[in-house]
Amino acid sequence: MITDEHIDAIERLAEIDAELSELNEELERERGALTGKQRQLHELDDRLGHDRQSLADMERMRGDLMQELRQMGQQVEKAREKLGRCRTEREANAAQRELEELRKLYRDREVEIEKLTVLSEQARGEIAIAEGQRAELAAELGATGDEVEGHLGETEAQVKARSSVRDEAAGRLAKLDMKLYRRYELLHKRRGTAVAHSEDGACSACHVRMPPQQFQRLMRREEFGQCPNCNRIIYFREAVEGSDAEGQAADNPATSP
Repeated sequence: MITDEHIDAIERLAEIDAELSELNEELERERGALTGKQRQLHELDDRLGHDRQSLADMERMRGDLMQELRQMGQQVEKAREKLGRCRTEREANAAQRELEELRKLYRDREVEIEKLTVLSEQARGEIAIAEGQRAELAAELGATGDEVEGHLGETEAQVKARSSVRDEAAGRLAKLDMKLYRRYELLHKRRGTAVAHSEDGACSACHVRMPPQQFQRLMRREEFGQCPNCNRIIYFREAVEGSDAEGQAADNPATSP
C-alpha cells in the first residue's frame, strides 16, 4: 500500500535530482564556453608560431637570394668585360651566350625575390590580424576567466551540497521501500526523470493516457504503477482545487480582477 510518506520521499528525491540536473547542465555549459575560448587561444598561438616561422624562413630565403643576386651582378659585370676583350668572333659569341645566361639567371632571381617579398608582406598582414585576435581573446579571458572560474566553484559547491542532500533523500526512500528505490535509480540513470504522476488518467511526463483499470488502481494507492508509454514510475495525485480556474485566469488576463 502506498502511503503519503512514500510519495513524499520519492517526490523529494525527484525534486533534488531535477535541481542537480540543472546545476550540472549549467556547469557543462560554462566549462564548455571557457574551454572553447582557451582552445581558440591555443589554436591562435599555434597558428602564430607557424606563421612566424614561415615568415622567418621566407626572409632567410630572400636574404640568400639577395646575396646570390649581388654575386650574379658581379658575374654579369665580369662577363661584359670579358665580352669587351674578345678578339675573335668565336670568343665573342661564347662570351655573349655566357652573358645572356647570367642575365636570365639574374632576372629569374629578381622574380623569385619579388614573389617572396609579396608573400612576406601577406604573411605579416595575417600575423598582425592573428595577433589582434589573440590580444582581444586574451583580454576577454583575463576579464571574465576569473569570474567564470569563481562561478564554476560556486556551482560545484552547490552540486556537492545538493548531492549530500540527495544521499539523505535516497536513504530515506531506500529505508521505506528498497525495491522502489532500486527501480527509481534504474529509471533515473536511463531517462533522467524517473517519476510522473496522474490526476486524470494521463501521465504528467509524456501526457499519454493509461488504461482505466490501471488508473483505478493508482487512485486506490495499491502500488506505484508504470506509465505504459514512457515507463516512468507513476502514482495518483489529486488535482489542487481551483487550479483549472487559476490557469484559465492566467491565460486570459482580461478576466482577472
